[in-house]
Amino acid sequence: MLPQSEWAPFIKRRAAELGFMACGISKAEFLEEEAPRLETWLTKRMNGKMGYMENHFDKRLDPRLLVDGAKSVISLLLNYYPAPEDQQPDETLKISKYAYGRDYHFVIKDKLKTLLADMEAEIGAIGGRCFVDSAPVLDKAWAKKSGLGWVGKNSNLITPGTGSFYFIAELIVDVELPADGPIRDYCGTCTKCLDACPTQAITEPYVVDGSKCISYFTIELKDQIPTEVAGQFGNWVFGCDICQDVCPWNRFSKPHQEPQFNPAPGLKDLTPGDWREITHELFTELFRQSAVKRTGYEGLKRNIKFVVDGE
Repeated sequence: MLPQSEWAPFIKRRAAELGFMACGISKAEFLEEEAPRLETWLTKRMNGKMGYMENHFDKRLDPRLLVDGAKSVISLLLNYYPAPEDQQPDETLKISKYAYGRDYHFVIKDKLKTLLADMEAEIGAIGGRCFVDSAPVLDKAWAKKSGLGWVGKNSNLITPGTGSFYFIAELIVDVELPADGPIRDYCGTCTKCLDACPTQAITEPYVVDGSKCISYFTIELKDQIPTEVAGQFGNWVFGCDICQDVCPWNRFSKPHQEPQFNPAPGLKDLTPGDWREITHELFTELFRQSAVKRTGYEGLKRNIKFVVDGE
């Protein structure tokens, strides 16, 4: 068994071996700073019809309600930025880069389970849980507290020298580990993300009205898309990367090294006509293991029709 002084270095080293681009640690405690911000956001109905965001309010703010005896939150980042040759051309209908390959929930959960098992082998019995964007955890807040980046004006976590094209995941454990400190905000006077958002979803610096976001309309919203936003989506039919694409920090983005995130063969070759005529069989073939399955075939067809025809 490792001495306690070696626990954190081992965890970070093993995380890197598993492909994570960064790992930081924070103390498991109530999120004092985020509590009023979350309450205001919900009160203003910026969650739209994402009713689940209103559930488990206390658990979102206190990890000790998710894991008995929780003492530490281990935050991890996994790069998904695709190589230039793998990216869809600007003239076609587009899906968000995070959905090019295999659904990240499965990829990351496997890595987290391995990391937790390796920790138990070297540290001893651990009470802990893995979280990948599927439980009431404010992942950006924890990653910020652990020094992995700052939350930018587009509400994404941004890391110096890296950008923001990565997934965030957590291990909440009942083991006391030395906490890393936060870093400063480097957005400065830049407003590129606010200026570029076609639906004005970034209502002010650091505040995103989720109910106005293209990602909300094309993924979360199950009803008909409101006609008042017709013509504002550009060519995005699943998600949107605009506020990240224009962020100066993403000029540092480097292609990921995770084969499971490589795009399905033929994805970037689809023309607007191919998208318009996509069959259920092709949808299943292209997105069998992709996050695009979340909107479903009919949902994607709805999005394509709305972008192409404005209805």
